[in-house]
Amino acid sequence: MRPAEPDAAMEAVMDTTPSPVEARQHFRDLLKNFHTAMLVTHGKDGRLRARPMAVARVDEDGGLWFFTDTDSAKIHEIEADTAVHIVCQDDRSAYLSMSGRAQLRDDSHLIAQLWQEPFRVWFPGGADDPNIKLIRVHPTQGEYWDNTGFQKIKYLFEAAKAYATGETPKVAEGEQHGRVVW
Repeated sequence: MRPAEPDAAMEAVMDTTPSPVEARQHFRDLLKNFHTAMLVTHGKDGRLRARPMAVARVDEDGGLWFFTDTDSAKIHEIEADTAVHIVCQDDRSAYLSMSGRAQLRDDSHLIAQLWQEPFRVWFPGGADDPNIKLIRVHPTQGEYWDNTGFQKIKYLFEAAKAYATGETPKVAEGEQHGRVVW
């Protein structure tokens, strides 16, 4: 006798894969915990260039804002190619990778709104420093690895089990790992 097949209601309960909206929200919630990110641009020679950037704000849609100097290399690289990549890492708990398009902005009202006192190290004139330019990264796709909170306990259990059995750990798709598209 064949085992009974689960009905549609039971399948819905068993499916823990988040919807695209839930995945983007989870991605954004993780992103808000990072204070710095590596911004990767394309150099004039075609090589990739990465540098750490202080995150000024994370928008509801997952967009990121950064402050930079009007004459920095990244400004010229973004003017030549708006495709950028963002990478974030928090010790061994959370990791993010996001591709997107960068937009350069000169907006004194927005600069004042996003200003944080630690930025004064790079911009001694404060929010009124004439050398400030904003970079906004509009996300197009991303990926996360989340081992925070309860996910960390699950991962440590899976890692210990994998070590003992010689198998690789099982990662919960949609919970510990996920992909998002905007």
